[in-house]
Amino acid sequence: MLRLRSLASGSAGNATLVEATDGTQRTRVLIDCGLGWRQLAASLAGAGLSVDELDAIFITHEHGDHVGCAPLVAARHGVPLWASAGTRQALRQAGCELPIALTADGETVAIGALQIRPFTVPHDAREPLQLTCTDGDRTLGVLTDLGHVTPHVLGRLAGCHALMLESNHDPDMLARSRYPDFLKRRVGGPHGHLSNAQAAHALRALRHDRLGTVVAAHLSERNNLPQLVRDAFADALGCASGDVLVTSRHGLDWLRA
Repeated sequence: MLRLRSLASGSAGNATLVEATDGTQRTRVLIDCGLGWRQLAASLAGAGLSVDELDAIFITHEHGDHVGCAPLVAARHGVPLWASAGTRQALRQAGCELPIALTADGETVAIGALQIRPFTVPHDAREPLQLTCTDGDRTLGVLTDLGHVTPHVLGRLAGCHALMLESNHDPDMLARSRYPDFLKRRVGGPHGHLSNAQAAHALRALRHDRLGTVVAAHLSERNNLPQLVRDAFADALGCASGDVLVTSRHGLDWLRA
């Protein structure tokens, strides 16, 4: 069985727990750890878990809202860290000297009952990766922090049974916001974050009969509204807007993939 739990999502911090169960073997991998130590411990406790029950942390890129307390968790509890070579280099330059296992686009990382398959995305980081996770039966795709959706991204996510998909901003709200012009260009640019319309367009391309769980993620608290996201995703999925799942800094409970 494959399931996920969003611990937090957004510019203040991102962390997604993925669990695979195969007979008596249970594997838990945290995708990003952009939380403070106390918040992470409390969020895991809410899921009935402790930090010691994590099998690995996969860091998608070096931005603070995705790294968070990952080095502390690794140092205190011996939880293995996985990342790209570019992300490791960026973390080294920031002072993190802990061992980091390397992976790259097109590789498969086997961690217990879970297989992780990373792929490159266009984002303003050193070597950002997003990923799919599978237990051999069901596949979850995680796609946050990218400025536009490439054919490569769509190819890697084709056939997923569950998706966590960034829907960061509404362009009109971003244009009217108090963000400085350089930040508006960064967020809305080709290596920034997906707009609601971009996310919905990707969702239409990825929709298929066996796609069940879809979660909208990484919403901007200043430049987006959950209802705008629900409307965009509902139109893409052909469902009621009230049926669309949206995660936030408060996270979401366990969901089956």
